[in-house]
Amino acid sequence: MTASSHTIDFTQEDHLSLPCLPLVSSCRAGWNKIQLALYRQPSYCIPEHYSPHHVICINAGTPVTLQQTIDGQSQTIDSVPGDVGIYPANRWQTFYWHQEAEFLQLYLEPMLLNQLGAELYEKDSIELIPQLTSCFDPLIYQIAIALKTTLETGGIGSKLYSDSMANALAVHLLYRYSTHKSSIQHYSGRLSHQQLRQVINYIDEHLDQDLSLAELATLTQLSSYHFARLFKQSTGIAPHQYHIKCRVERAKQLLLARQLSIAEVAQVVGFASQGHLNYHFKRVTGVTPKAFLRQ
Repeated sequence: MTASSHTIDFTQEDHLSLPCLPLVSSCRAGWNKIQLALYRQPSYCIPEHYSPHHVICINAGTPVTLQQTIDGQSQTIDSVPGDVGIYPANRWQTFYWHQEAEFLQLYLEPMLLNQLGAELYEKDSIELIPQLTSCFDPLIYQIAIALKTTLETGGIGSKLYSDSMANALAVHLLYRYSTHKSSIQHYSGRLSHQQLRQVINYIDEHLDQDLSLAELATLTQLSSYHFARLFKQSTGIAPHQYHIKCRVERAKQLLLARQLSIAEVAQVVGFASQGHLNYHFKRVTGVTPKAFLRQ
């Protein structure tokens, strides 16, 4: 049997390697650098395989006994809610859990870590170290929950946000769980006035589009990671937060004109649904669109 016949790409909807479909999935969200799935599965064994993605698995349910083997290294653990496992791409793996299990999985493109490793450490070959023992990592947990919440609140069209979370997760993995554990050189300074104006104008002209970090970074001829840090240092907020803020401001103008319904306003400014607009509008302004119109 060839190696390709053992490959499982969990980011594909039709991978059929688990008995039950995911409860939440980013498969149709249009995300580029990171994917997410929330599963609830009966006792099950995933036979020997490898994944083309780095997989981060978080126990999102109840305590469960997990047997796992990575490249011949076996470990049996009693996993509790919040425990994190890190499984690097292209390693032979086997998993068996003894009880019903609920888990969140994050899938990262290896290319992202390679690019960041080259940029931050000037190293072309940095590998992730498998994390098979029980551990709780609050940052990984927060990123996973934030991405899940985004999907549950209408996260279609959230590339900027998922790109930002992917970068944050990748940098954390390189710093804490890689073969090159050393301090990261953080960029200082800001975007030039011309760079910032160009990006702001582009966002304003494409409010209804699902912009990506790479798309905005290209305007400044910077890497996505470098651009995101300098943008935040220039504006005080992350690119995805600025994008949402601009959408909400445009929505306020359209609502006050009273020519479109709330659902139509949501569509015009690029939100996935009226519910998606309601969620972000209230986060930014403190009130819902309906309450805003009554003021």
